[in-house]
Amino acid sequence: MKRVLKNVVSPVTMKQWYIDLLFAIPRILCGFFLAVNFGGSKFGVPWSTNSAPDLAFLEVVDWFPNDVANYGGIFAIFPVFFAWIGAASEAIGGMFLAIGLKTRVASFFIMCTMLVAIFLQKWNDGLWGMLPAMGFLWISIYNLVLGSGRFGFDYLITKKWFLPK
Repeated sequence: MKRVLKNVVSPVTMKQWYIDLLFAIPRILCGFFLAVNFGGSKFGVPWSTNSAPDLAFLEVVDWFPNDVANYGGIFAIFPVFFAWIGAASEAIGGMFLAIGLKTRVASFFIMCTMLVAIFLQKWNDGLWGMLPAMGFLWISIYNLVLGSGRFGFDYLITKKWFLPK
């Protein structure tokens, strides 16, 4: 079990630190934008329903489950569940991607979400409509392979738990 966990967590590091920094910049920016602009917009905010803070932010905004239901198939049967999964993989997965924590796992979920977005939501919008989802897909693919590099929590975890002292 420890070997499997090591393979999932351990990032690929380059010989020079500045190459890892160059790989980290798109990961950090992509994770930030995915969490804040794309994933975060699919949830409400605490003050959206009245002036007093409440738990409205725990509800997925109304348009997104309806959009997911229009995909058809299993998405039409459980639209709220898939809306939650998609919004959580973008918001939480984006945060994990930005800080380099469980980078490969987050990248896998982001990759699945972006494939659904490209083929079921944005396909009829043409290439320009698909471009943001394709960009997130490409970055999630290379982070699925490389991990976080030196500039992420996965590297610190690997150094602490898996490297000989």
